[in-house]
Amino acid sequence: MEAVARLRNYPTSPRKMRLLADLVRGLEIENALNTLKFSTKHPSVALEKLLLSAVANWRVKNEGVDVAGANLYVKTIMVDGGRMLKRMRPAPQGRAYRVRKRSNHVTIIVDSRVAQPISETVTEIQNS
Repeated sequence: MEAVARLRNYPTSPRKMRLLADLVRGLEIENALNTLKFSTKHPSVALEKLLLSAVANWRVKNEGVDVAGANLYVKTIMVDGGRMLKRMRPAPQGRAYRVRKRSNHVTIIVDSRVAQPISETVTEIQNS
């Protein structure tokens, strides 16, 4: 059973966050946490907290199941553009340039990798 965690309006550009999201997509939870922990990029702290929140949500949904034995991994991670603050910056000769301060929304889906039951594997081998 999968669990979802969302981060809304984080004040960094979606492009910078997507660079980190691409690093952890499809990884096991331990590997993803280690990757984010030792990353030098600023948004890695928020992404690490979000991943821990997704694991906690999975733990609540699946009471009595051991997290270490569940073989959790990052099933899906999506980064979408959020609201944009528009500001003006003074420019030469009385002009003004527009500054767009971007933000993003991040959605992480965590799931457990379960091995196929033995009966399904045996029938697949027999059919081959």
